[in-house]
Amino acid sequence: MRSDTALRMHGKKRATAYIMLAAVIIMAFVCLFVGSSNMTPADFFAALMKNGSANNVRIIWNIRIPRVLAAIIAGAGLSVAGLIMQTNLGNPMASPSTLGVSNAAVFGANLSIIAFSGGFLSTGNNVANYAVGANPYATSVMAFIFSAVSILLILGMCRLRSFSPNVVVLAGIAIGAVWTAATTVLQFYATDVGISAAVIWNFGDLGRATYKTDLIMLITVAAGIIMFSVLSWKYNVLLSGDASAKSMGVNVEMLRFASMLMASVITAVCVSFLGIIGFVGIICPHITKRLLGQDHRFTLPVSALCGSLLLLLSDTLSRSMGSGAALPVGAITSLLGAPFFVAIIFLREEHGKC
Repeated sequence: MRSDTALRMHGKKRATAYIMLAAVIIMAFVCLFVGSSNMTPADFFAALMKNGSANNVRIIWNIRIPRVLAAIIAGAGLSVAGLIMQTNLGNPMASPSTLGVSNAAVFGANLSIIAFSGGFLSTGNNVANYAVGANPYATSVMAFIFSAVSILLILGMCRLRSFSPNVVVLAGIAIGAVWTAATTVLQFYATDVGISAAVIWNFGDLGRATYKTDLIMLITVAAGIIMFSVLSWKYNVLLSGDASAKSMGVNVEMLRFASMLMASVITAVCVSFLGIIGFVGIICPHITKRLLGQDHRFTLPVSALCGSLLLLLSDTLSRSMGSGAALPVGAITSLLGAPFFVAIIFLREEHGKC
């Protein structure tokens, strides 16, 4: 009887994964088709096969495909990072940015844009000078460097003190506040051009994706998902508590350290290239756990697919609502995510776990 029930549950979980995969594939094609170029379906498929006009081929292959790939990869990475953070910290409110990664990335990007490209050290208020001096890769590298510094600083502090979830969360809040304050001071001294460019960078924008950035994100996210999948049984044991995990031979402190380090690196890479994209790493793990329960063998891949689906949907909406210009995808994810998150809180049973 139990084996039949278990087989039925496994079949249901596999079916959910296949449905989610099909939804991602369909949404990817929809996202490719939507835009301001007014292509007909025939033009779209011709350009996709590289048989259409040069302009349509360029739009599909140089602009939309890198954008769609970025949505799939970054959505999967942020969602999985959020799931791992929630599991390791035992906190349903944990997110990929718990270690202050996003705050540090914003400071690094602002420093690069305001101080070195678009601000008081080189270009003044001359927009033409900013266009010459700005280097998007330099900005992404600077954002990643400060994200990495934040990660190592917090994890180092936790190793010295004690690696308890509460210490990690408190350290992340404290260090994140420091980065935010430093960003505010930096923006106070910025020129008009510098601060405008810095604020625009903060918006989550898939339009800045290229094949090169997609490849870097893919390598990082794939490595993280493989690592988390190998450790999935340990995460399942960890759900029973630290004592139970240790009794089964799991090095809880090392597991938390390695898992949160990898989740933060994934977040740092995605944020460095695309800007701040909120709520994906909180909402998607909750949806997945409601559908499939807590078994990480299933929640990891389905959470990744759910994140990709949400970001594809958000990007499609951002380009449909922008009247020729795409709205920041980070704003769309927040608009979609915040009400859904509130609904989850109110629908949640008082004594149940998220």
